[in-house]
Amino acid sequence: MSSLVVPTRGGSSTASGRSSIIDSIRGCTFSGVMIHKEELKKKIMMPEYLRLSMKEAIQAKDVEADTVTQLYETAHTAGAEPPQLPESPLVVFINSKSGGRHGPKLKARLQALMGEEQVFDLSSVKPNEFVQYGLACLEKFASLGDTCAKETREKLRVVVAGGDGTVGWVLGCLGELNKQGRLPVPPAGIIPLGTGNDLSRSFGWGGSFPYNWKSAIKRTLDRIGNDPTRCLDSWHVLVTMPAGADMETPYSLKATEETPLDQGLEVEGELPEKVSCYQGVFYNYFSIGMDARVAYGFHHLRNKKPYLAQGPVSNKLIYSGYSCTQGWFCTPCTSDPGLRGLKNILRIYIKKVNCSGWEQIPVPSSVRAIVALNLPSYGSGRNPWGHLKPKYLEKRGFVEAHADDGFLEIFGLKQGWHASMVMVDLISAKHIAQAMAIRFELRGGAWKKAYMQMDGEPWKQPMNKEFSTFIEVKRVPFRSTMVNGQ
Repeated sequence: MSSLVVPTRGGSSTASGRSSIIDSIRGCTFSGVMIHKEELKKKIMMPEYLRLSMKEAIQAKDVEADTVTQLYETAHTAGAEPPQLPESPLVVFINSKSGGRHGPKLKARLQALMGEEQVFDLSSVKPNEFVQYGLACLEKFASLGDTCAKETREKLRVVVAGGDGTVGWVLGCLGELNKQGRLPVPPAGIIPLGTGNDLSRSFGWGGSFPYNWKSAIKRTLDRIGNDPTRCLDSWHVLVTMPAGADMETPYSLKATEETPLDQGLEVEGELPEKVSCYQGVFYNYFSIGMDARVAYGFHHLRNKKPYLAQGPVSNKLIYSGYSCTQGWFCTPCTSDPGLRGLKNILRIYIKKVNCSGWEQIPVPSSVRAIVALNLPSYGSGRNPWGHLKPKYLEKRGFVEAHADDGFLEIFGLKQGWHASMVMVDLISAKHIAQAMAIRFELRGGAWKKAYMQMDGEPWKQPMNKEFSTFIEVKRVPFRSTMVNGQ
């Protein structure tokens, strides 16, 4: 693939801190007006036989399906008109349930701009199905000597229209191509339809869906097809807990067979005879504590009362109000405030910058939420780690944070007032460490459960008084490739 890979950063302060209002105003410019619909179609639309073949392969879940073979043979019969190779072929994954009322309208607009077969609604076509059958169809044709299919596969880029969870889902499925040696992995650009849209902000695609989206969307598609790319770290999470406890897991966390913990760090105390293991991947953050508790409650409130979720603005207002009821700002007098500090239940071990061994680090007594952050955008564009001066970095043994530096920034949030000041950039969060690998160890005691979340997907984690629960976080060997819109 000929796209330029530029030196990466975690995203500039301007990009990560950009407000939704400013993003939307920028979307009202005439940047998309000069791109004519037919010219754009010619650049991004695949030849009809490729579009239909991919669709048939996905529907049949078989690249050898008779309809796929027939389409290929018809396109290659003697005297058939040679296909026109698109300059910047795209496919779109859209979560039509995101973006409030905009989702269905955006889907129809995209289908009009690039053909129905290149726009996949995630409610009917999953990204893993596209990878397994759609891309495999192009690869099969290429192996038969079809140069159009070969170049389309090599130039292909993916557009994800959705929130951070949707983007992470698609990136995870595309990442399977690395494991299978099916290169290149298509770079991904983003049309933000979620509430926080931190991945979109970090790579220059804005924090909200633009008001003047009908014209802006043409400009966005053109840029995703041509803009340079940057890399993004992703992080594997392994949860190991005593067997027997029921746990309602989010979509991003899947049950797996028993997996050993890192042998370089010995476990203190006894391990249970049987354990349950879960694994998943995150791209932005993993957190434990009150922020995850608020997210969990809000998530369930929205599921029970879906009429409340009318769009990003209403979601943020409801989320803010709900957080005030969860003890984030004021610990109820009926509970022991000491039990709210994570120090009572948590140990943290890390591998530091330029160190290969594990080291235990202290958990500050005042901290009620701990976040391991990969991007400089958290909670709708805030940068709680802050922009640290070189002298402070040197003093703490930190390095400047980037999205592909192989490190996570670990910080703490105290009570809600502290978190609020962090989120409006008045102060930085409590800096704890910078790490290339992390092990969290939790032991119940008076606590029966803890709250955790990955990239906005929360869950309630059962805890045991006798045996510890472990969460290990390590970088995935292969990086994702993102289209840089900045």
